[in-house]
Amino acid sequence: MDILVKVLQVVIALGIFNVWILRFWNSTAWRGGSARNMAEEFAVYGLPRWFMIAIGSLKIVFACLLITGLWFPHLVPIAGGGIAALMLGAALMHAKVRDPLKKSAPAALMLILSLATVFLPWL
Repeated sequence: MDILVKVLQVVIALGIFNVWILRFWNSTAWRGGSARNMAEEFAVYGLPRWFMIAIGSLKIVFACLLITGLWFPHLVPIAGGGIAALMLGAALMHAKVRDPLKKSAPAALMLILSLATVFLPWL
């Protein structure tokens, strides 16, 4: 179980880095509404730019904590729980704008994987 959690930590962190650093200004099939980049996506949700910066910063910090958690496992529940909360918010924003399931599936999957990093060690 320990190895599975470590793999999930890396997968989640790389996913966050991909979306919030590498593809921040790129158009993807998973952007909310008709947004072409992250700034437009937050506008579609009716959220201010400062909120996008705050959410992105938190996601990157939590992703870094997941990587750090490979050596310091006590950080994993904090990071996984934080990402899970943010992904729940992302899924709710997709629902708010009535995105098709395809667009909200990545947020839902990351929510599930993040919860797994928190709860699998208890099994």
